[in-house]
Amino acid sequence: MEKIVVTGGAGFLGSHLCDRLIAGGADVLCVDNFFTGSKANIAHLIGHPTFELMRHDVTFPLYVEVDKIYNLACPASPIHYQYDPVQTTKTSVHGAINMLGLAKRVKARILQASTSEVYGDPEVHPQREDYLGRVNPIGIRSCYDEGKRCAETLFFDYRRQHNVNIKVIRIFNTYGPRMHPNDGRVVSNFIVQALRGEDITLYGNGEQTRSFCYVDDLIDAMVAMMESNDNITGPFNVGNPQEVSMLELAELILTLTGSTSKLAFRPLPADDPQRRQPDITAAREMLGWKPRVRLEDGLKETIAHFKHTLK
Repeated sequence: MEKIVVTGGAGFLGSHLCDRLIAGGADVLCVDNFFTGSKANIAHLIGHPTFELMRHDVTFPLYVEVDKIYNLACPASPIHYQYDPVQTTKTSVHGAINMLGLAKRVKARILQASTSEVYGDPEVHPQREDYLGRVNPIGIRSCYDEGKRCAETLFFDYRRQHNVNIKVIRIFNTYGPRMHPNDGRVVSNFIVQALRGEDITLYGNGEQTRSFCYVDDLIDAMVAMMESNDNITGPFNVGNPQEVSMLELAELILTLTGSTSKLAFRPLPADDPQRRQPDITAAREMLGWKPRVRLEDGLKETIAHFKHTLK
C-alpha cells in the first residue's frame, strides 16, 4: 500500500484528492494547518483505516516516510492570500523547499499544484506553457503569483541539482462542492449571492473571462500526472478550455438557482486578469486527459452543495 502525503489536504481540492486516493487503495496522510482548510471537508474520512490527519504548517519541515507527495498547501483565493501576504509567500516558497527536501530524503515522487496565476494578466491567448507571463512583482496579488512562480523554480532546480522526481501542473479556475462560501471566488460568490437573494457583484463591465473546470475533472488530471512516466515533469496546464465571461456566468447561475437577484457592477480590482483560457494540448497528448463535465452540470452539483451548507 502506497503512503501518500497531501499537503493542504483539508482544503477544497485537497479533500477531494484524499477521497480519490483512498478510494484507489492508498494510505493517505492529510497535512493541513487549517488556515483555509476545514475539518468538515474531511470529517467523513476520520476513522477510516487508511486515513490519517496531521495539523502541520508546511513552512516547517515534515519528517515522515512516504512514497508520493501532493503539495497543495497555500491559500488560493485573493481574500485569503492577501490577508497575510508574507505568510502566503512563505507557504509557497518555504513549503516547496520543505516538501522537496522531504522528497529528496525519502526518494518520493512529488507533485506541485501551481496555478494559472503564474501567467499574470496575459498578453497571449489562450495561455500555453511556453508563455513566460506578465506578472506584477510588487502588486497586491504578487504574494500568490510570485510565490507560485518561485515554487516552480525550486521544483525544477531540485530536479536538475538533486534528481528529485517532480511533477508540476498549473491549475486554472476550478469549482465544485466544498468551496468555501466566503472565499471571494467568482463561482462561490455568485451562487451564495443568488441563493441569498443579494445583488450579484460583477467587477468592471463583466466582460472579463475565465475557464472553469469541475473538481472531479481536475482530480483526474492530478492523479494522471502523478502516475505518468518519470520523464514527464510538466508544467502542464490543467483546466477547461471553455471560456466564459463573468456576465454569462452570472446569468447562468441566476437561471439555475431561479434567483431574482440583480446585477451590481463595481470597479475592477488591481491586477485582475482580463482573460483566462488554458491551452491543454500538452495534458491531452501526454496524459490522455481532458475535462468531461459540462459547466451547467457542474454548477448544478455546486449549487446543490451550497443549498445544503447554507441552511
